[in-house]
Amino acid sequence: MKLYAKTIAQTLPDWATTVTKSADLFEIEINDKHPNFQSLLEELETEIGPGIMGVKAEDLCSRLGFDLSNPNLYQLLEQAQTLISEIATHPDYRQLLSAGYQPDLNIADASTALTYLQWELDRNQEPST
Repeated sequence: MKLYAKTIAQTLPDWATTVTKSADLFEIEINDKHPNFQSLLEELETEIGPGIMGVKAEDLCSRLGFDLSNPNLYQLLEQAQTLISEIATHPDYRQLLSAGYQPDLNIADASTALTYLQWELDRNQEPST
């Protein structure tokens, strides 16, 4: 699991690692299988909706001393394109294709949709003349 934060605590728990750090954003990888993380989740678990138990990201980040941040759309697009590339070259995906998997929409369609979104963002960022 990954979290993006504007600020983080000086020291992180042993189940959290800073993956990247830019001027205004930390990417933190959480080992969500770690027993100490699981204990924290149990401690923070509340009813987030009628009959629905869970942990609010805001509560988790507050406990960890993180200032939660929403990554900008450009960052999300970059991550999505990277994941799509990894899926396209993954042996299991290649095996499905070899076995005759033919979806109506495919990996290339997903990549194209993200490219169109990138173009639209770029177009909207250009100053009007």
